[in-house]
Amino acid sequence: MATKYIISAVLGSFAVAYACDILTSDKKIFGGTTPKTVANKEWWEETDKKFQAWPRTAGPPVVMNPISRQNFIVKSQSES
Repeated sequence: MATKYIISAVLGSFAVAYACDILTSDKKIFGGTTPKTVANKEWWEETDKKFQAWPRTAGPPVVMNPISRQNFIVKSQSES
């Protein structure tokens, strides 16, 4: 009996959240405009090209041990 109330309340809250998202993001009820950098596809493509052209520099790969929360440097077999 309580299950139907819980499910209907969860679905109702999702519907209200979706409606609020549409009203504030797409309909812009509080004013404002979509930035040119988001709306312009050419700008986005050029920015993506620039980021892909940057050299990638980083340290050695690291693996997270979830049990002890310590980082260990991954070494190949030839380095051992």
